Amino acid sequence: MPELPEVETIARGLRAALPGRRILSVRLGKTDFIDDPAAIEQQVPGTRVSAVRRHGKFLLLDLESTDRSARHFSLLIHLGMTGRLVSCEATAPAAPHTHVWFTLDNGRELRYSDVRRFGRIGLTHGLQENGLGKLGLDPLETSERQFVALFRNRRARIKALLLDQHVLRGIGNIYADEGLWRARIHPMRLGANLTANELHRLYHAVRAVLNDAIKLRGSSIADYVDSNGNLGGFQRRHRVYQREGRKCFRCGTLIRRTVVAGRSSHFCPRCQHAPRPRSVLFR
Repeated sequence: MPELPEVETIARGLRAALPGRRILSVRLGKTDFIDDPAAIEQQVPGTRVSAVRRHGKFLLLDLESTDRSARHFSLLIHLGMTGRLVSCEATAPAAPHTHVWFTLDNGRELRYSDVRRFGRIGLTHGLQENGLGKLGLDPLETSERQFVALFRNRRARIKALLLDQHVLRGIGNIYADEGLWRARIHPMRLGANLTANELHRLYHAVRAVLNDAIKLRGSSIADYVDSNGNLGGFQRRHRVYQREGRKCFRCGTLIRRTVVAGRSSHFCPRCQHAPRPRSVLFR
């Protein structure tokens, strides 16, 4: 599933191409992942894109009417597991499983394709309307003090907390594993048991890995491409994610895998010390 760096890369690409463009028409294929297909067909044509934003793993295309109604709303897009949002010439052949076409006033189209259709598209007049207001803080916009406060008293595994979108929005399995490896913290550690120094390291590690991934336009593991249809490059910089049985880049120990919060978690058993087992009391 595309995470913060991939969605941010797409947002930046669309931000350079869409604002000021008018959407002339909308064509829909399969619509089982669209909240209200009729509303999109009726309300989007004739609007102008005023801005492109990212909120966690969601994309928001802010739209404004070009008539006297002065309507303002946003097109909300989540890529799910296999979604792709690409800007291309209207004459370009459509990729398989393309389900949405937005025709623009410059001879191009914005197309959404999705093999498994686990994504989501809908209209929103505010973040609260679609539940996005309940998401946690953005890790790239969070101060260290705020970050530390999120975990200091949480009796849950740190990997599970990083994946919890109500704690921090945008981080997924790839960047949780990579951030924990950089910070030398085992994914099974409890948030409340992390020291001040460990939380300091984790804050800077998470932000660094996210920014590094954005610079390389995200990680292309399976289906992800940017808004121009190009692959990302950060998958070549992964240090633990999906590297079970390979040597740690830091110490040479073989990378292991465990399961935290139902997700595969990769770590170095030497660099990332496992939490001590609880003592068993005998009467």
